[in-house]
Amino acid sequence: MQKIIELRNVTAYRGDNCVFRNLSLEIASGQNTAILGPNGAGKTTLLKLLTRDIYPVDTEDGYIRLFGRERWNVWELRRHLGIVSHDLQREYAGHATGMNVILSGYYSSVDVWAHQQFGAAHKDRALRVMALLGVAALKDKLYATMSTGEQRRFLLGRALINEPDTLVLDEPTSGLDLKACFQYLDLVRGLMQTGKTLVLVTHHIHEIPPEITRVVLMKRGEIVADGEKSAVLTDDNLSELFDTPVELLQANGFYQALPGSR
Repeated sequence: MQKIIELRNVTAYRGDNCVFRNLSLEIASGQNTAILGPNGAGKTTLLKLLTRDIYPVDTEDGYIRLFGRERWNVWELRRHLGIVSHDLQREYAGHATGMNVILSGYYSSVDVWAHQQFGAAHKDRALRVMALLGVAALKDKLYATMSTGEQRRFLLGRALINEPDTLVLDEPTSGLDLKACFQYLDLVRGLMQTGKTLVLVTHHIHEIPPEITRVVLMKRGEIVADGEKSAVLTDDNLSELFDTPVELLQANGFYQALPGSR
């Protein structure tokens, strides 16, 4: 089975702070995975390593490979890996329309620019993606005036425009009300059911859908547990992870955390 993400002995800094020291992690195609951890665990740094916003320390035995390769042309990589992060959502605070948010995915840009060319096939594809996500009626709406849930759908569409094999989502339902949260999770579940691999990076346990089969627990830059979801998501593991008593409930394949007894 092809490895889509492979980190081997990775050491990485944010400023003067060493976030990872000799971190190793592999995720294979078809292995829907949640990376769960509290604030400060290193989740954001991991995303920035994948998007090449930061680079690891150059060492003899350390590397990051995506789909088996250490070096990629960004134009080619985006056909395999779509990433939706909170940083990206903040960058779109300007006056892009819904259609332009989707189209910008072709160039991995924020909004579209005069030198970028889009033919009828590009726009038709964008309309199909918007229809899939239930936002076609908002194609001319300004991103800045959309609800958070609408913005998340358009950013997901931006990632989907290149038909990537794998999606990496950063706390996708944070800030959404219950209806928008449930609708977004239904969309994500549908994408996994069509064969896309999902890597979910979060500290929200309720975001982990039934189709996720593997959970990686991360704390202070280290992986503290990794395995089948049912074995990793336990009261004891999560109480240790979040430094507070946690009691888990399960229903319809989802988990929810409640305060545990002290």
